[in-house]
Amino acid sequence: MSNKREREKRREERLQQEAKVDGGERRTRLLQFGAGAVFLVIVAVVVLIVANSGSESGGDASNLEGVSEIDSMVAGIPQNGMVLGDPKAKVELAEYGDLQCPVCKQFSEELLPPVIERQVKNGEAKIVFHNYTIIGPQSSTAGAALLAAGEQGRGWNYLELFYRNQGKENSEYADDEFLTAVAKAAGVKDIARWDQERKSKKLTQKVEATTQRAQTTYGFTGTPSFTIKGPNTNGVELLGTLSTTEEFESAIEAAG
Repeated sequence: MSNKREREKRREERLQQEAKVDGGERRTRLLQFGAGAVFLVIVAVVVLIVANSGSESGGDASNLEGVSEIDSMVAGIPQNGMVLGDPKAKVELAEYGDLQCPVCKQFSEELLPPVIERQVKNGEAKIVFHNYTIIGPQSSTAGAALLAAGEQGRGWNYLELFYRNQGKENSEYADDEFLTAVAKAAGVKDIARWDQERKSKKLTQKVEATTQRAQTTYGFTGTPSFTIKGPNTNGVELLGTLSTTEEFESAIEAAG
């Protein structure tokens, strides 16, 4: 009897041990399956992101969009160089941006239009754009082309139209053909003069100077970055990068 009980005891222990092993293997398989499923989901998301980014090419000189929309937005507002708004407006909001910057594009399309429609159009503020070229070589040539358009009173049309048709960063879309197409669509009347001035030392040096000011004087590290000046500010005050239209409107009200 003793030997029989001993055998049964060993058999029971063996079965328990095998059950533990089988359970562990099942758990391992389930974990492996779960990890594999998560990996597949991640891969699918990455593929979608790549596909979507690839479809938003922009930078097509033969198919510029947003011309009438931009004309309507700035219609009736004085332009002087890269200053948009009444020259006598007490508050000046300044943007330091890069024409190739996708975040600057987002600001121009979403955050700043209500400010232009309300506080700039009613004479409460004026807004000025300064080049802060940090993306790549074509940022500087595009910046000079923008200033040349500003010399003919079409700077903000050029700026907004460029943003609406912006291509991928450093994809070499901002070539002479694209810059010229934007100038024509922006309403620059004397294209020959514009073409000469955009290559001039005067305007290329101005692009360099405002970039230097953004980096050295103000310590900005990204685009777009903003400053504001008005009766209630202590000279030029740094706003950095705000995140909502309401923040811009509040800053203008406080400065005035």
